[in-house]
Amino acid sequence: MLYAIVGEDVPHSQSKRVAARPAHLARIQALADAGRVVLAGPFPAIDGPDPGPAGMSGSLIVGEFESLEAAQAWIDADPYVTEGVFARVTVRPFKQVVPV
Repeated sequence: MLYAIVGEDVPHSQSKRVAARPAHLARIQALADAGRVVLAGPFPAIDGPDPGPAGMSGSLIVGEFESLEAAQAWIDADPYVTEGVFARVTVRPFKQVVPV
């Protein structure tokens, strides 16, 4: 089943994001290589593709997991969680309608 994982950054997260990003991306790439990622990416803190010093305000990952508990355990071990980038994380079941 698909799950939407939404992480909301702590204030002034940019330096923590930069430090944790390589390990974070490696984990997402491993899921993608297994065919389990629908989409993933950050939320710019401002309205624009390059937020500059404003940085990011959070991230969205839509991926396939065996259960809600498995999705929660996966994100709980992510560097953006363990290194304090995310202040809050929400994991919810997700039903993809488009594209089919």
